[in-house]
Amino acid sequence: MLYIRFMFKQKTNIKDIDYKSIKPVFDSSKKRVYIETYGCQMNVNDSELVLAILQNIGYSLTKNIDEADLILVNTCSIRENAEQRIWGRLDVFRLAKNKKPKLKIGVIGCMAERLKEQLIEREKTVDLVVGPDAYRSLPDLLRNVEAGQKDINVLLSREETYSDITPVRMDENGVSAFVSIMRGCNNVCAYCVVPYTRGAERSRNPETILNEVQILVDNGYKEITLLGQNVDSYFWKNEKNPEKDINFERLLEMVALVNPIIRIRFATSHPKDISNGVLYTMAMYENICNCIHLPVQSGSTRILELMNRKYTREHYLERIAKIREVIPDCSITTDIIAGFCTETDGDHQQTLSLMNEAGYDFAYMFKYSERPNTKASRQMKDDVADEIKTKRLNEIIELQNQLSLESNRRDIGKIFNVLIDGLSKRSDEHFSGRTSQNKTVVFPKGNYKTGDFVNVRIISCTSATLIGEIVEEKPHETITELKNIIDETIQIVENKIKHKIKDKIKK
Repeated sequence: MLYIRFMFKQKTNIKDIDYKSIKPVFDSSKKRVYIETYGCQMNVNDSELVLAILQNIGYSLTKNIDEADLILVNTCSIRENAEQRIWGRLDVFRLAKNKKPKLKIGVIGCMAERLKEQLIEREKTVDLVVGPDAYRSLPDLLRNVEAGQKDINVLLSREETYSDITPVRMDENGVSAFVSIMRGCNNVCAYCVVPYTRGAERSRNPETILNEVQILVDNGYKEITLLGQNVDSYFWKNEKNPEKDINFERLLEMVALVNPIIRIRFATSHPKDISNGVLYTMAMYENICNCIHLPVQSGSTRILELMNRKYTREHYLERIAKIREVIPDCSITTDIIAGFCTETDGDHQQTLSLMNEAGYDFAYMFKYSERPNTKASRQMKDDVADEIKTKRLNEIIELQNQLSLESNRRDIGKIFNVLIDGLSKRSDEHFSGRTSQNKTVVFPKGNYKTGDFVNVRIISCTSATLIGEIVEEKPHETITELKNIIDETIQIVENKIKHKIKDKIKK
């Protein structure tokens, strides 16, 4: 029997929040869950929320599919090929279930929300389907599944932010973590399925955000990324005192002040909403990284209007200019879609010219993929031939590779403070880390470890990677120099005081 459950979440009382351990439990005596995550950083964070809920009811994590009692695949619907990958993985899970009939399989996330009961009807091996706002119902769903039923909950919520749940961190290095500050989106871009799979925008209580950040700091994390579909529209309304309402600019400052050593990043910004105040806050606090992801999607105002992006080419370039003015060493990355509905070669050329003017450091680039139920799929014709989309995408990729290489070449000879996040993919004798600008740097290990900050001089590069060498600091010389400066300052002050006393005695 298939149950479709509709649940409503009560507002969270901050005083009742119980922040538990953020480390995964690995225990062969417990039921074990295997989780695969596809898509964006929000999905990664959601998988960590789900693991926290499951650990609370007695599950432990496994990284071996053959050991699992429950397999969950956290899905993405933003592009068609993302969904196709999920169907392929479900074929693999079916084979695992043939070997182990008691194995339970669940589909969670955006694809679950979009396809709902179709997943269970098409994939007989799928036992439960759970949307992004219904993870709290997992304990009840699993009880029904264990009793031999199939179950589904894909209710979207206008309140759910999971503020009272501490995500169990599944990363390998314990260096970088994601913190969700809001859920959903109100922009309804014509091509985007997110408002239909993640619901309306709602912001999380700032107190719970700061608590989660502090827990990460206490557990040794060195870098935190604040997440939202559109972080610039974050807004927490204080019902008792409107003067204490908190927007993203203020939240960013509050998080930066938790610990001045911890790096702070955020994603994603919207060109129509990113404010000068956010830029000035970034410039004010050294631990807020100098990197902004500002999706443009197209360089043509006509196409931007069709996409319902709510800004023009001119406005976008004005924002780029302001970023360069306030934060000169800020890297800027973007998203670009090739071949949106009715796009002409002239529109495409405007995208290429905007890329040159913006000088992006990096870009995520895609062919337009029509998604069911979006405004574009309902009201527009996907009329750009696939071979033309491919040609235009290749031109965009080629240009971006040039821009990335030029950007990296400008860094040669400079020294950057780099956070080590693990070994290089190509050599165990080299570390890989990232600069404040979110550029990857590879360098010899030296006597350091993952999670350390090191100064690295850039000596060469590719279009994707900076190559450097550690610049060894000499703390004793620095301390001696500082002591000399302090001593000289004290001497100057003492001399001034003596002169003032002598003048008073003479008078």
